Amino acid sequence: MIQRVQTIWMLFAALAVFLTLKFSFYSGTLINTGTTVNVEPFYKVVGTDNFIIMVLTSALGTGLMISIFLFKHRTLQLRICIFALLAEFLIIFLYVREIKRFSQGSFDLWAALHMLIILFIILATVAIYKDAKLIKDSNRLR
Repeated sequence: MIQRVQTIWMLFAALAVFLTLKFSFYSGTLINTGTTVNVEPFYKVVGTDNFIIMVLTSALGTGLMISIFLFKHRTLQLRICIFALLAEFLIIFLYVREIKRFSQGSFDLWAALHMLIILFIILATVAIYKDAKLIKDSNRLR
């Protein structure tokens, strides 16, 4: 299991996913709606602030960790990686939707973790595909 390179990529992706729950994605000033006087002047968007983002991120990390142990079922592992990639794009979309509540601000350094997650999942998917192709070719030679 550990000899396969996709295990390492999925482990890095899962670690990065769980780190996004702790570190902020965006920091800035909220838009004053006029209903409250005491608006927090500096606010950070963290994965645990929004319930949907928190559930999707936790499910993504758990799915990637489970996928590591499915090394004998390459097609299922490949499907999980594709769904993980789609889930990550959905999470990024939800973060961008949360940013619209701000009047000004900037992306934090930790926002780059989402790009790393996408990269790690793509690298794991390519490695799984190559592994499945190698097994298929070796079975054909028998």
